[in-house]
Amino acid sequence: MYAAPVLKLGTNRKNKVTNHGKSSVWVYRGEEIARYGFGDDHPFGSDRHEVFQLELASAGLGDAIHYAIPRRATVDELVLFHSPDYINFVSKRSEEGIGFLDDGDTPAFPGIFEIAADVVGTTLAAVDAVMLGETRRAFVPIAGLHHAGRSHAAGFCVFNDCGVAIEYLRHKYGLKRVAYVDIDAHHGDGVFYGFEDDPDLLFADIHEDGRFLYPGTGAASETGKGPAVGTKLNIPLPPGAGDAEFGEVWPDVESYIERTRPEFILLQCGADSLEGDPITHLRFTEEAHARAAADLCRLANKHCNGRIVGTGGGGYNRRNVARAWTRVVSSFAAADG
Repeated sequence: MYAAPVLKLGTNRKNKVTNHGKSSVWVYRGEEIARYGFGDDHPFGSDRHEVFQLELASAGLGDAIHYAIPRRATVDELVLFHSPDYINFVSKRSEEGIGFLDDGDTPAFPGIFEIAADVVGTTLAAVDAVMLGETRRAFVPIAGLHHAGRSHAAGFCVFNDCGVAIEYLRHKYGLKRVAYVDIDAHHGDGVFYGFEDDPDLLFADIHEDGRFLYPGTGAASETGKGPAVGTKLNIPLPPGAGDAEFGEVWPDVESYIERTRPEFILLQCGADSLEGDPITHLRFTEEAHARAAADLCRLANKHCNGRIVGTGGGGYNRRNVARAWTRVVSSFAAADG
């Protein structure tokens, strides 16, 4: 059985951001994360990486973007969030290459363990780049796998890179108050329930009402448990809600971040909340994602030395994925500070 290690604090955690870091957003790309997917006939196909990278390349951001490479998470890193038994289960199914990791949404195939660990490791690499002062803002397109719980897979998500990143920030860098903001159409249940009783995990999630969409959670009344009651913010929207409805509730998220003063911000910016997604019913445009990214950068500059990492999350209309994620990166690049 594995035990969660106490990781050594980063020796350069107080380094100032270099001029190169101030003027560029680190965007992660590579086959290691591109191959996370479940086949061409599955909504989560591996082509999502390429359509985004092509759109980003045509956006004319030039030197505002620094491309960075993925890395693989170690078992000692995975176990910061996930149970040893679950990690061993995924490893075994990965070797067998058959069946499912959950009740039918997330197929097993040969090598899925290593591929999923690449996603987690790349999010951790982005966290390191920000914490070590190499950049203030980073974006990982194939990441934000927010449904996986501490002991189970769910909703196309094998390992929860966001959950691991939160624990990593605490164990390696000694941070206490991390903010997780999620604008994916689906509720970030793996993160919410993974930290439901933790008052120091700041959680704000705008999503389609769970009465109409998987995973069926995230009611406004879900504000935390035990010592964390009242510390979490769930904002469900009805099917068909668009930019106007987003604009009505987004100030609540801003106020929440302003009030809680985080030390680091994680943004899960799934593009399945845009109109035209094949499996959801919200009708945002990419303007919602651009606004969220810009406002969170402003708040990050004010409260946590500009430190923010974005993850792509869901999104199954390829045009929406490309445009929404590119607008997030553009907002990151335009942020002052």
